[in-house]
Amino acid sequence: MSASGCASRDCDSDGDGFVYAMIEDAGFVVLGAFEPRDGDGVPDVAPGRPARAALLVGNVGPAMWRRFSAERDPAADRLDDWTRERIGALAGRLGARAVFPFDTPPLPFQRWAYRTGILHRSPLGLTIHPRFGLWHAYRACLLFDAPVAAAGGGEVAAHPCESCATRPCLSACPVDAFTEAGYDTAACARHLETPDGDDCAGYGCRARHACPVGQEYACAPEQARFHMSAFRRARTGG
Repeated sequence: MSASGCASRDCDSDGDGFVYAMIEDAGFVVLGAFEPRDGDGVPDVAPGRPARAALLVGNVGPAMWRRFSAERDPAADRLDDWTRERIGALAGRLGARAVFPFDTPPLPFQRWAYRTGILHRSPLGLTIHPRFGLWHAYRACLLFDAPVAAAGGGEVAAHPCESCATRPCLSACPVDAFTEAGYDTAACARHLETPDGDDCAGYGCRARHACPVGQEYACAPEQARFHMSAFRRARTGG
């Protein structure tokens, strides 16, 4: 096991694959990995222990949502709190440091995503995964003070949008919130507050659904409603 800080006595038995297995057992997925370098904005694992491996950890499709909703009440409990608790415990077992996209000050998770060579910028401005499409989200980054091999050998993945001639994602939004120029969050938020926006609020983002990549990983309806409600609260401050 190259991540020398791993606290589990089983870590030495299966090499770096154990790290990935532990993350999957906790209900998450490694979306990409990279070796931090100067300018990446990656914090140290601990004082005097710079990070030598960074694993972007997130969720794909409805699997994490099912676990969260089974353990907590989505109407009353914060997904961020549950994530910090679960991934924080996992980091402790692996001898890693966990940092989160909701930390303050914010960390450059999108920049880290592009450093993996796996994730790319889509026309919507969201990162796209060659297998999971737009149906993934970053929940944490695990930092190790020793190398951890990237899944699949760390090959650079082709950008799936480059071979998409029609780009249906850009025309699927009923209020044209997504364009080549960027994402108009205000237009999206206004639409959700109208009767015509009920379908989007209950089904999820139409632009995401239009992307042909990874459609089998789309959010479950109740998961989509949860995230759309969180977006509305963030926009209105409610």
